[in-house]
Amino acid sequence: METFGIGKAIKNMRNGAKVSRRGWNGPNQYLGLQRPDVNSKMSLPYIYIRTVHGDLIPWLASQTDLLAEDWVLVE
Repeated sequence: METFGIGKAIKNMRNGAKVSRRGWNGPNQYLGLQRPDVNSKMSLPYIYIRTVHGDLIPWLASQTDLLAEDWVLVE
């Protein structure tokens, strides 16, 4: 499976893909890009994370995440 940096991860999310890091130790965690619709309280796109418990929440990158080269596409 191809790995890549955060730049390619963001490009993939802009194209509708979900991404994850091999270095994350929680199962089934991934990031996606949410584009608000007319009914949303948010007004701009944002990146969310699916947590190990299945919750979807806004994501804030760490320094480690930004510099990592182990990002992968999620099927």
